[in-house]
Amino acid sequence: MGRAVVIGATGQIGRVAVGALARDGWEVTAVSRSGGRDEGWAGDVRAVRADRSDDGALAAVVGDGCDVLVDMVAYGQEHARQLISLAGRVGSAVVISSVSVYEDDRGRNFDTQEEPDGFPEYPVPITEDQRVVAPGEASYSTRKAALERELLDAGDLLPTTLLRAGAIHGPHCLTPRELYFVKRHLDGRRRRVLAFGGRSRFHPASVHNIAELIRLAAARPGTRALNAVDPDAPTVTAIAAAIDAVMGVEAENVLVDGPAPAPTVGDTPWSVPVPVVCDMSAAERELGYRAVARYAETLPDTVAWIEGRLSGRDWREAYPKMFQTYGDLFDYAAEDAWLAR
Repeated sequence: MGRAVVIGATGQIGRVAVGALARDGWEVTAVSRSGGRDEGWAGDVRAVRADRSDDGALAAVVGDGCDVLVDMVAYGQEHARQLISLAGRVGSAVVISSVSVYEDDRGRNFDTQEEPDGFPEYPVPITEDQRVVAPGEASYSTRKAALERELLDAGDLLPTTLLRAGAIHGPHCLTPRELYFVKRHLDGRRRRVLAFGGRSRFHPASVHNIAELIRLAAARPGTRALNAVDPDAPTVTAIAAAIDAVMGVEAENVLVDGPAPAPTVGDTPWSVPVPVVCDMSAAERELGYRAVARYAETLPDTVAWIEGRLSGRDWREAYPKMFQTYGDLFDYAAEDAWLAR
């Protein structure tokens, strides 16, 4: 298949993608800041230490050239231009983006969601033709949009497939949404408050399905942006029930018909007032994509990973980025006070 260079190889997507590419016959160079290896990789995968922010180090890893460069961590205009500068030595690229680049027809997006009436109302499902936020430096979403714009405009120099991932899940995740229910079970909590009647749908994306998209796009170079999500978009109550089943626990849902009743009560990492559900028809059409995993099927590995990381540690130590992103997800005193009322 040729030579593949994978940047961010020891991250949650990278570990699976390296394995998928190697099994498909690629000669894989796995690049990370640690230079580490995953125990599931074949012995002929070459692990290299390099910081992608160092232009010289990245150019040295590419060396005389590669057939495909897969980038898990590209972010912003500067990384796009860095990749484009390698165009003469790179056949094509596959780059991870995000569904957060989308905005609705009134200009609302994930950056406006905290404003009054600011949550975007997307069509169900969202196709890749949906408008995107203006590129810029202001936020994660605008920087991902800037990354996309630069790479799509340079498609004649470097054909690039952009994969707009949903709520990524799987082992090695630094911000696993499943933690919300897993830790409650470990703490013996058998009642949980769910905003919006537990009907919220925020489309998950398994690392296995994203890796399959990467594998297919690597073999079919082109300039395109494609959604990257699972075949199913379960509700919050369905996710909770699936985690219950994996952990062998029975729990009661206390459903709130509307937003969270208090700042730290009932607001799960999937809780949204309207659905965020994406369409996968374009990937099926352009790449011949078929999902390789469903959400509930992947949960045992995810739950086991979270349990192992939590063992003997405060959750904020185990998942500092989760605490930074979502705040206190386990304010049991506030939950109990609200339930008592």
